[in-house]
Amino acid sequence: MKNNYWRYYTAFFTLALLILISVKNGEAEPLLNPTFQTIFTPLQADPMEPRIAVMPSLSDRTLQLDIGSSADLYQSKNRDFAVGVDFGTYSRLRRSESFKFPVDAIDYIFGINTSWKKPITSDRLPFDEFSARARFSHISAHFEDGHYDSAAGQWIQGDCPFPIPFTYSREFINLVFALSSPNNRIYAGYQLVYHTIPGGISPHSFQAGAELNTPGNTYVAADLKLLPIWHDNLNETKGYRGTWNLQAGVRLKAAGLENVRVAYNYFSGMSRHGMYFYRPESFSTAGIIIDF
Repeated sequence: MKNNYWRYYTAFFTLALLILISVKNGEAEPLLNPTFQTIFTPLQADPMEPRIAVMPSLSDRTLQLDIGSSADLYQSKNRDFAVGVDFGTYSRLRRSESFKFPVDAIDYIFGINTSWKKPITSDRLPFDEFSARARFSHISAHFEDGHYDSAAGQWIQGDCPFPIPFTYSREFINLVFALSSPNNRIYAGYQLVYHTIPGGISPHSFQAGAELNTPGNTYVAADLKLLPIWHDNLNETKGYRGTWNLQAGVRLKAAGLENVRVAYNYFSGMSRHGMYFYRPESFSTAGIIIDF
């Protein structure tokens, strides 16, 4: 399995290099020109997008801390094709006394992506652009000091169906297709997991969502995923559960902070954290999101 794992990555980065070489337009044009102004705009309400966000929970003493971003390494001259990278962490912190935030669980994600867009000239649709993004990613998850009982000298087992610590690792391909206009966007997606630890995980999941800009620099966005449900008695996933992430917020353009959003978020469904992938959750958060 280890040899297969590295074969995937060797083929992956070789393919990425060949793509970058093939799209070079001339000697005077730099091959790589990194930019955070990606051709495919990150999905606002998708909790698995790399981003910078601080979102305290309104229902318990936890805090979501996300650190990461997506960047295009190459964009075609017409800005209709790009190859980029994704790096990010998603952390669940516990809020304790004396302004301390022990980390309960953290997920790491990295990979490459390619994106493409094309104008829509038809008057029959209320959209003026079609875009698509494909990602090839690795994600791993870990329990940290906030999930460890130092007095007892052991991990906090809780409701986890696996002996802690356990290994969580997935490699997957994610596809998203979107129709957009200056004020709104709708999208649909599919994800294929081709390698996973623990095993017994359905390789398929599905996604759909919508974003709407509203007056006064405000917006609303919704992301829906169909994620496989883990059954401990079967030691595998069976069936799907709808997982909603609803977000509403305001961009601080009036204060000169165009890339900063203050947002309220409601999540209900299967946890986004790998260490809790078996657990359904429902909670609200409110905080700050920074877009590059």
